[in-house]
Amino acid sequence: MDISAENILRQAIFDHLDEMVRDTGIVTRQQLQEFSVDGEIHRLIDHSRGIRNPKAMLATLSILSNPKGRYADEELTESLFSYAYREGSTAGDNRKLRRAYELQLPFILLRKIDTGVFFPVFPVYAVADDPENRRFLIALDKSLLSIDDPLHLRPLERRYAERVTKQRLHQPEFRGRVLHAYGVQCTVCNLKHGGLLDAAHIIADTKPHGSAEVDNGLSLCKIHHAAYDLNFLGISPDYEVKINETLLEEKDGPMLRHGLQAMHGRTISLPSKRSDKPSRERLSERFEEFIAAH
Repeated sequence: MDISAENILRQAIFDHLDEMVRDTGIVTRQQLQEFSVDGEIHRLIDHSRGIRNPKAMLATLSILSNPKGRYADEELTESLFSYAYREGSTAGDNRKLRRAYELQLPFILLRKIDTGVFFPVFPVYAVADDPENRRFLIALDKSLLSIDDPLHLRPLERRYAERVTKQRLHQPEFRGRVLHAYGVQCTVCNLKHGGLLDAAHIIADTKPHGSAEVDNGLSLCKIHHAAYDLNFLGISPDYEVKINETLLEEKDGPMLRHGLQAMHGRTISLPSKRSDKPSRERLSERFEEFIAAH
């Protein structure tokens, strides 16, 4: 396959993958293994290795990043990942990733969020090969291919990289993790349509302690997310939904009556994993804001 044909195939894969993850932001191992474009299977993940190097392709198609894995993959700056060489020589599995760097071919970064569940980031690019430290540097945006020194960004480049990374990695990965934890449903009303769900921060991410951790998140449908942000809806540290008293007294159409007023006093649905459940301390702090707002 020549490089032109490979670029076309990769773009077709990215387009189809984008459609697949649009609603929930996540993809399963089975979906990655059975992934097809125009009736042809293109496996996007290896059975046992953290890198997918299809024989028919010139370069790596995907790499796996596992925060709890054995390799020293890490977010290096606001815009780059350090992806460790596979074990052994600098060749082997690393050879095709090196070709992706040399040919500037885009590929997929699969961020593991649970067993058999991944958040895909694509397209990403290898922007440096660092044999001394046995690693590749991976950029989340094509524009960084033209930067002379990706590890030492100028102020304007850094601000751009921070914005891109927040938009392409931190925000969508947080959404994927939160929706997965809540079983892709609104914690207040149990709506199960992923395209209508958001991941809401309990403590806003504009605050120093508003971290993008699942226990600082709530899976909310768009109406309940807006109501939560505007303090029309609150959630107590005992997981009880409260609707602002003024709103409870209003008379309007069925959306107000059934969508908000009927939620008053309900207990939210919680994630099955204890570590994913919303922090009572965070909920308490946020609930004080709800009380003070009206």
